[in-house]
Amino acid sequence: MHSLLWFLSTLIQIYSYALIIYILMSWFPNARDTKVGQMLATICEPYLEPFRRIIPPIGMIDISPIVAFLVLEFATKGLYALFDMLNLV
Repeated sequence: MHSLLWFLSTLIQIYSYALIIYILMSWFPNARDTKVGQMLATICEPYLEPFRRIIPPIGMIDISPIVAFLVLEFATKGLYALFDMLNLV
């Protein structure tokens, strides 16, 4: 079961990196129009959209990705707590 925990936490980590790259692409003109940008949009937008509906931008700054990262961090901590509670680690 330790390998399942490792796999899930690594998957969340990789997704976090994809979100970081996708968010940084917004700083460069037309970066999201590339094939990589479109692929990352397909992966990241469904996760970011609910946060954007709940949290409005403050001026020109969109803080919803920060909350999205916090949720991913809490999910990782929750996985570790769940596996620890079930004595699977």
